[in-house]
Amino acid sequence: MPDIYVKIDELYDRKREIELGGGDERIAKQHEKGKLTARERIELLVDPGTFVELNPFIAHRSTDFGLDKQKGPGDGVVTGYGKVNGRPVYLFSQDFTVFGGALGEMHAKKIAHVMDLAAKNGAPFVGLNDSGGARIQEGVVSLDGYGHIFYRNAIYSGVIPQISVIMGPCAGGAVYSPAITDFVFMVEKTSQMFITGPKVIETVTGEKISSEDLGGARVHNSISGNAHFLGETEEETLEAVRLLLSYLPQNSSQKPPYHDIEEGSDYRRDLADVVPFDAVRPYDVRKVVEQVVDSGSFLEIQRDFAKNIVIGLARIKGEVVGLVCNQPKFMAGGLDINSSDKAARFIRFCDCFNIPIITFEDVTGFFPGIKQEHGGIIRHGAKILYAYSEATVPKLTVILRKAYGGAYVALNSKSIGADLVFAWPNAEIAVMGPEGAANIIFAREIQQSENPEATRQQKISEYRNKFANPYVAASQGMVDDVIDPRETRIKLVQGLEMLRNKQETRPGKKHGNIPL
Repeated sequence: MPDIYVKIDELYDRKREIELGGGDERIAKQHEKGKLTARERIELLVDPGTFVELNPFIAHRSTDFGLDKQKGPGDGVVTGYGKVNGRPVYLFSQDFTVFGGALGEMHAKKIAHVMDLAAKNGAPFVGLNDSGGARIQEGVVSLDGYGHIFYRNAIYSGVIPQISVIMGPCAGGAVYSPAITDFVFMVEKTSQMFITGPKVIETVTGEKISSEDLGGARVHNSISGNAHFLGETEEETLEAVRLLLSYLPQNSSQKPPYHDIEEGSDYRRDLADVVPFDAVRPYDVRKVVEQVVDSGSFLEIQRDFAKNIVIGLARIKGEVVGLVCNQPKFMAGGLDINSSDKAARFIRFCDCFNIPIITFEDVTGFFPGIKQEHGGIIRHGAKILYAYSEATVPKLTVILRKAYGGAYVALNSKSIGADLVFAWPNAEIAVMGPEGAANIIFAREIQQSENPEATRQQKISEYRNKFANPYVAASQGMVDDVIDPRETRIKLVQGLEMLRNKQETRPGKKHGNIPL
């Protein structure tokens, strides 16, 4: 056999060894935990046969604490690129079977390299995280490696979509990379995120808690808001990543992918019955969304966190839009600290990636209370104002029912840059609700009346008729049109078409200073 074929055989032997990772025994243990291997995950994420691996032969160069005697195929991470839905995506997948997926100098170098390639080529970047954290044996160089990744997460933010998928432990400094990325996916029962683990917390504070209760998938999807999506299995989670990518452009210089749909009537006769006429009766705003967007296209984000606001991506006549909707089912749709953060970050994401923003408004105001005030509702609520004002994508608002006080201004009013504002005929646009306003304005008359309650109801009706309706705002140009609810989809289709080539610039500056 010629020498070249001997070398070729050696090449394939080396590649097979690398592909085995930590070996059959450790792979079996990974499967016993209900987890897939790094390479199995990649195969589920990308289109079949499209993955191209990069730097498979990289190995650690540490000799301390016996590492010189340990092999680490691929240094515990698989990196490369492939296609998802036919479009390029760059990625890394940490290999828990090699050093527990712990990050060392060369491990970080591989990730940083593929991140740079993603940015240079204008393609989304996906990180599949399953790691024991920093490789302690390598000391400070492992921490330096995290720094290189964090830096790239930050400078490429808003340039390319970045998605983190937590598929095992993610602890200590490692959690800050996912926190900077645009979306975080977690898997039920097998993924956790925390800065300090249960043992450290017990030592320092005396508090006892399990890893799952401290930083499990449900905790971060419903309480902390650190995660955006929850999957019951790894397969379901990776399929959800593929779905999300189908809504996103490749980079900030492109528009989201357009999907042709069959032409049909945009008139929605059932919409008039979805929102109760009584301003205090709750309803599910998702029913409005379902009537307006293309059938089955609504992808809700952070469904279980800050439920008083609903956000997500959808399509209207094939065009991707971002939706921000008050949810009267929870807290009467009022804005609090968490919902302000949730909405503001999503608005800024849409603006980064050329996704028009549609706001369905039914808001009583910013939520009152000592806890909210002391928690910084002023600072957090200002984030929504800032995000809408800063955004230059097409911005449309539909006032479904209530639009009171500062929350009316904050939720994409004309004064902070809305391109189009529509109101349903039952909308109440006012400084505050008629009941509260009447109690303040006519307090003396009500008190001195022979029948205070009858006088109060009369003054409420008087205020509602004079101020709490859409026509006063429309007469001042703050509402572009009062529309038949059944024509809402028609008006939005027309508006999106009219705004398709919108261009808007802001004063030149390094960057603004959002009230974080």
